Amino acid sequence: MPYALPALVTCFALILMIVVGMNVGGARRKYNIIAPATSGNPDFERVFRVQMNTLENLVIFLPAMWLFAIYLSAPWAAAIGALWVIGRVLYAITYYRDAKKRGPGFAISFLTVVALLLGAMYGIVTALLH
Repeated sequence: MPYALPALVTCFALILMIVVGMNVGGARRKYNIIAPATSGNPDFERVFRVQMNTLENLVIFLPAMWLFAIYLSAPWAAAIGALWVIGRVLYAITYYRDAKKRGPGFAISFLTVVALLLGAMYGIVTALLH
């Protein structure tokens, strides 16, 4: 089962996406923001932005992690991917409290995606050259 670890990290990333989505639903009720509205209360808007930013990042993270796993190293892909999940959790917690303090979580998740993408590209180019 060479890809079990990246698959597990994928599950954690998807669980995170479900949780931040559920947080938006709860914030809609708490702040009386009726769908399809996505604004009207700064506290709701922070919760909504966490969900959308996580979704935006997930689209880049998942392919980068899987390409890294396939072409370079599945265990390393999982380890770096786990850091991405941790970074996104930190991002969410800090953004919910104060948007100005989201930087460290964002930096962790951004740098892990860059590492995964660069590693995947290296592995792919190396495979093509051999």
